[in-house]
Amino acid sequence: MKRGLTKRAAALLLSFLLILTLTACGSKTDNSKANNNKAGVTEGSKDAGNKEKIVNIGMTDTLTSVNPLLMDATEILKYAVAFEFLPLVELNSKLEFQGMLASSITTKDNRNFTVNIDKNAVWSDGTPVTADDVVYTVLKLASPKLANASMALYAFEGVGDNGFVKEGATEIKGVKAIDDKTVQFTTKYDMALTTFENTYGRYILTIPKHILKDVPEDQLASYSWFNAPTVVNGPYKIANVDLQHYVSYEANDKYFKGAPKINKLNIKIVTAAQLLTGLQSGEIDFVQQTTGGILQEDYKGVEGLSNVTVNYGAPVTNQSIFFNTTAVTDARIRQAILYGIDRKKLVSGFMNGKGEVVDGFLSSASPFYDASLAPTAYDPDKAKELVKEAVSAGWDSSKPLQFYVNSGDTTFTQAADYITASLADIGIKLQVNTVDLATLMSKAGSKDFDLMAVQYTYAPVDPYPDVNWLLSADGWTGYANSKITDALAATQKTSDAGEIKKQYLAIDSAVQQDVPMISAYVISAMGAVNKRLVNATPDVYGSFINVNEWDVTE
Repeated sequence: MKRGLTKRAAALLLSFLLILTLTACGSKTDNSKANNNKAGVTEGSKDAGNKEKIVNIGMTDTLTSVNPLLMDATEILKYAVAFEFLPLVELNSKLEFQGMLASSITTKDNRNFTVNIDKNAVWSDGTPVTADDVVYTVLKLASPKLANASMALYAFEGVGDNGFVKEGATEIKGVKAIDDKTVQFTTKYDMALTTFENTYGRYILTIPKHILKDVPEDQLASYSWFNAPTVVNGPYKIANVDLQHYVSYEANDKYFKGAPKINKLNIKIVTAAQLLTGLQSGEIDFVQQTTGGILQEDYKGVEGLSNVTVNYGAPVTNQSIFFNTTAVTDARIRQAILYGIDRKKLVSGFMNGKGEVVDGFLSSASPFYDASLAPTAYDPDKAKELVKEAVSAGWDSSKPLQFYVNSGDTTFTQAADYITASLADIGIKLQVNTVDLATLMSKAGSKDFDLMAVQYTYAPVDPYPDVNWLLSADGWTGYANSKITDALAATQKTSDAGEIKKQYLAIDSAVQQDVPMISAYVISAMGAVNKRLVNATPDVYGSFINVNEWDVTE
């Protein structure tokens, strides 16, 4: 999964997640082949006489919704919805922002951002996509009735510090249509262009005002239309959905960037253990790194498949361990845990060497990474000393820390057991709680945890939104540091890469010292694609930008 948005109102996230369950709820049965072949999922045909072209994408997390107004920060939700409702821009495999619904986004002062809608952009019913559609979408995203705490819209003029407009608001001061194809966003404070593009450009998925304008606002969160929309601006539209098992799409032949060559597209939600056999049998054609977690122990098996091409992505997905610093208040305990985990052994033993160890948020894939910050070395003796000091100061070593882990990440669930055993040796008890992603996000939002681990992809070109939120009183960590706050603000006032790199070094150095989070390892994850599928490359970013150009050869 990925967090792609700035400082969210964490106190509202729990209620937000409860709202998500109202939309397109699926049954929680076993992710077996039979479940994925339920009515609504059209299997890829091996019959040369069948003219339909069908492709199955394997993903390993369940969905909470397919409603773009309930956008959370999971990769599966973003991509599942972006097939039908385009983002303004997307990051490509070269880590460049590429226009999707927008032809360009520019700023002259880091306060006013001009979004130019592609002049050819139209809805599938032939109606032009306009600036009014974008303004309408943002207004609904900021509605207190929808209570979406994930979009960080408080950055714009006219939006409250809680991220919402006043109930009944009909406009936002900082989001205006200049003409039919131009929107101006105005922020309350300096914001780098890359931050705007990454935080808003990639996550505002525009919906059709002319179709939805008369739907009462308090009905939009659970509006069934989103489960099978009649009008879209992307290459596909949902035909059927079961949030636990699949999403089935049909091609939008009116897609303004070119009609898709693949008639039907399916997301098949499976367990990680099913990806190897699915790729081998041809039941799964495509696995992208941040939405489909191929088991580390299956890497060699996938590499050996004659019908599959493998691509390892850049190390950008961070297996992060976040502390609730309002619960684990003694920094010495957090430091002890950092010293007490042999992270190099995690990479060699659980990742087959396909990863790296860093301290803080930036990996070697980022242009702002500074290799001079050496990762904290494994030192169990130092860890024991810190625990002893904390106990002397009143820390209760008999009480286990509650450690929440994503059950969909089977590699880390095994690593968590290893970590627990290692920390027991230095005098720290952990109680591992393995839960699904939705439950994990609920725990995170309500801060009902001591430690929690999740795969988190910090955009290499713009880590600011995630770091700014995570290292805040409202963020998951509940941690605030004025030096970090000042350094983050400095990254938004310059385009000098050297200066930005200097500020992130200061941030990661402070994280290394005070340990509100630990980077267990950064993953160079495997993606895989069936050789029958052409023009498709699984990568950390940009995999689906050209999905309308994918094709199959039998």
